[in-house]
Amino acid sequence: MSSAQESEPVLRNAQPSAVQDEGALRLLRDGRLEVAGRLVEATNMTLYCSLTLGGRTAACVYKPVRGERPLWDFPDGTLAAREVAAFEVSQATGWGIVPPTVYRDGPFGPGMCQLWIDTEHEIDLMRLVRSRHPGLRRMSVFDAVVNNADRKGGHLLPLPDGHVYGVDHGVCFAAEDKLRTVLWQWRGKPLARDAVAVLAKLERDIESGALGRRLRQLLTLAEVEATWNRVRRLLDTGVHPYPSEDWPAIPWPPI
Repeated sequence: MSSAQESEPVLRNAQPSAVQDEGALRLLRDGRLEVAGRLVEATNMTLYCSLTLGGRTAACVYKPVRGERPLWDFPDGTLAAREVAAFEVSQATGWGIVPPTVYRDGPFGPGMCQLWIDTEHEIDLMRLVRSRHPGLRRMSVFDAVVNNADRKGGHLLPLPDGHVYGVDHGVCFAAEDKLRTVLWQWRGKPLARDAVAVLAKLERDIESGALGRRLRQLLTLAEVEATWNRVRRLLDTGVHPYPSEDWPAIPWPPI
């Protein structure tokens, strides 16, 4: 067996599971939110919570705006909205990359609320990151669109059915290019046909559709325009982007 084969994790290509439905969004928006604990390793305040609505329950992650750490390169108090914007783009692609996410009030004020995803614990994240799983290839395109400045291996959530979610999108959508990711294995490669079709739809949806209207509620006009320009650039070049020579291409730590 070659080294390339040895690095492939045991994952099947799969479509998003049933958690990506309108019922999950209703539960996130309207459910009773109760804090159960805190994820202490997270940079910003990240709370593990329970949701209850009409006899339906689920777990979620709640990140209140008041718990966001100030950053030099992103405006204060905007990270939760960026997480929601990433979900909106994910929904528009049809790839189901970001778990259901809403902006709502909670015990510590308004913030981001995202459905908790139980992962496949036996998957080696380092092997997954080095693999050529189709879901990761789509995620690399998504990250280029949203200008993800922090795609670590630890932000990948592999499911038993083979689908891979991505989380922690608070540092996305900057107007300046900031793409930092561990998913560079497709750099310079032609975009897949389905990715080109999705990008063409995104271009229209951001320019004059519902996605553009929603993004303008969550981001600045300059950031929305920059998102449209990144989509246009991907379509014009027809290839996955190369790492920049002007800033670190891989976040630290990578996992």
